[in-house]
Amino acid sequence: MKSTVEEIRRRFDNDVERFSNLETGQSATMDAPLCLELVTSAAAAVTPRAKTVLDIGCGAGNYTLKLLQKIPGLNCTLMDLSQPMLERARQRVSAATTGVVTTLQQDVREARFAPESFDVVLAAAVLHHLRTDQQWHQVFASILQWLRPGGSFWIFDMVEHSSPNVQQAMWLRYGDYLSALKSGGAAGEKYRDSVFAYIEAEDTPKPLLWQINLLSEVGFAAPEILHKNGPFAAFGARKP
Repeated sequence: MKSTVEEIRRRFDNDVERFSNLETGQSATMDAPLCLELVTSAAAAVTPRAKTVLDIGCGAGNYTLKLLQKIPGLNCTLMDLSQPMLERARQRVSAATTGVVTTLQQDVREARFAPESFDVVLAAAVLHHLRTDQQWHQVFASILQWLRPGGSFWIFDMVEHSSPNVQQAMWLRYGDYLSALKSGGAAGEKYRDSVFAYIEAEDTPKPLLWQINLLSEVGFAAPEILHKNGPFAAFGARKP
């Protein structure tokens, strides 16, 4: 059995600091600073006249903050399960924009917005908590509806691999990365094992190409793969 929404929320309530560094991003994910830059650069390139952004699973606000460096003055809607995360995100984002900042403590599966409410939707390290194919389809279709024509949807997330052998190879690569964050040795192995434990408990990622195909299936156009390294990828698409 995977962790419940409430169990995931409690863990993130106690992990705000790890998500509050704009220079490093979320260090437990590979190439976090690079993907933070690539995702927000792509969003700014595809939707340069954006006025509104929805940041799903916003954490402490890093992705919205980086986007505001490229498109100032956005009205920002920040969504997360964790109220402490939202409070930190509100503080940081409010200081960086002249636009309206709205926070929602909510699961994206339960979110409801009027059609064509946003120009950009961001989802970083959050969609891997979706469980069933139906939930993935529902969320992608809802995001398409929430976007204005010409708007764009950008994702950075953990991905699964269709080949068990490739999955194992990429997982070993990721384990080496995690161990190196703590300079290897016993401390590195302990940290690696702790991250692997909560991934096993909480996460149900889907393959990158499966998600790209789903974007097209629900009606997005021009899907783009920005980057992939090990079990992490940055990608997105626009609404026609």
